[in-house]
Amino acid sequence: MSDPAPTTTTPPTPEQLAADSATRERATVAALLAMLFYQGFAAAIISVASPWIGKSFHLDGAGIARLFAWISLSAFGALALSRMIDRYGRRRMILWCVAAIPVCSIGAAIATSLLWFAIFQIALYAMVGAAGSGCVVMLSEELPIARRARGQSFGGLAAAVGAGLCVFLMPIFDAFGWSWRWMFVISAAGIAILPAMARLLPESERWELSDASGINTRTRFYDVFQPLYRKRSITMILCALAGNISTTAANAFGYYHAVSVVGMSAAATSTMTIVAGGLGLLGFPLGAWTSERFGRVPTIVAFGIAITAGHLWYFWGPPPHFAWPFWWLASGFFWFNVCDNAGTVGANAAATELFPTPLRGTMIGWFALVGAIGSVISNAAVALLANKMGGMSIVVGALSIVGIPAAIAFGLLIDETRGMSLEMSAKEDQFTSEN
Repeated sequence: MSDPAPTTTTPPTPEQLAADSATRERATVAALLAMLFYQGFAAAIISVASPWIGKSFHLDGAGIARLFAWISLSAFGALALSRMIDRYGRRRMILWCVAAIPVCSIGAAIATSLLWFAIFQIALYAMVGAAGSGCVVMLSEELPIARRARGQSFGGLAAAVGAGLCVFLMPIFDAFGWSWRWMFVISAAGIAILPAMARLLPESERWELSDASGINTRTRFYDVFQPLYRKRSITMILCALAGNISTTAANAFGYYHAVSVVGMSAAATSTMTIVAGGLGLLGFPLGAWTSERFGRVPTIVAFGIAITAGHLWYFWGPPPHFAWPFWWLASGFFWFNVCDNAGTVGANAAATELFPTPLRGTMIGWFALVGAIGSVISNAAVALLANKMGGMSIVVGALSIVGIPAAIAFGLLIDETRGMSLEMSAKEDQFTSEN
C-alpha cells in the first residue's frame, strides 16, 4: 500500500498578506475608537453635571474644586495600571479596565454621601486613565508611520464625541427633571460593548515581540529616568505638569462658568458647548496635518501658546451688560477647543514615539500622575483664591498663562519624531542592548 501523497500548503501571496494586515488594522482601530468614545462619555459626566452634583451635595464653586482635587488622586492608580499595560499586555489591561468602568459608574450613581461618590469617581478615573493610555499606545504601535498622527487625531475625536454625547444629554435630563445620576447608569450600560471589543481587539505585535525577549519583566516604572531618556522624560513631565495647571480648571469649569457666573440657561450652555465644541473638533484633523507637515514639536508649541488667548477670552468675559454673551462665550470656547484638540494630537504622537515598547504605557502613566498633581494644584488654587481674587473665573484665566513657558520649553528641549519609525525615534535598539 503506497503512502498518501504529502499535502502542500501554498504560502500566502504579498497581496493576501497586505489584505490581512489591512483587515487587522481596521478591526483594531475600530475597537480602540469605540472604547475611547465610551471612556470620553464616562469621564465627562462629572464636569458636565457639576452644577447639579454641587446642588445635591451642597457644594459651591470652591467645594466642587476641592472635589475635583480629591478625584485627581486617581492618577496614582492610573500609573500603576499603566505600568501593568507594559508588563502584562495592552489588550488584557484595556479590557479589564473597560470592564471595571461600569462597576464604578453604578457605585457613583447610587452613592448618597460625598465620600463614597468621590471614592467611586477616583476608581473610575483610574480605570479611564489606564484604558486611555493603552488605547493611545496601541494606535501608535498598530499604525504605519504615515498614519500615526492621523490615528491619534481619530482617537481624540472619538473621546471628544463621547464627551459631546454627555453634553447633549444633560440638558434633556434637566428639562424632564431627571437626576444627573442616570448619566452614570447610561455609562454603566457600556458593559454591553465589551464582548464585541474582546473579539475585535488583538494584542499588540510589538508588545508580543518585546515580551518574548524578556525585557518587559526586566524594566521598572522608574526606568523612564535612565540616562538614555532622562532629558526627554523630565522635560516632558515638567511641561505636562505646567500644562495641566493651565488647562485643568478651564476644562472643568467651562460649563459652570457659563451657567453659574454668566447666568446662561442649561439649554443655551449645552447648545453653545455642542455647536462651538463640535466645530472645535476640527482641531483634531488640523493637529494631525500640522504634526505631519511641520512636526510634533511645532504643533505643541504653537497651539500650547495660542490656547491661553481662548481661555482668557472665555473666562474673563463677557464684559458686564454685553448684549450677546452666548456669542462671546461660543467664540472663546471654539478657539480654546481647537487649540486643545490640535495640541493633544501632537502631544500623544510625541509621547508614544519617544519611548520604547516596554516603557511606552508607563510613560503615559507618568503623564497621568503629574497631570493629577497639576489638577490638584489648579483646583486648589481655584478653591483658595476664588474669593480673594474676585471669583473663580478670574483665577481660572490667570492659571492658563502658566502654559506659555511650558510650550516654549517643550520646543527648545524635545526631539522631533516626524517621519521616523518607532524603533528609531524611541532608540529601541540602544535601549535593548543596555537592558
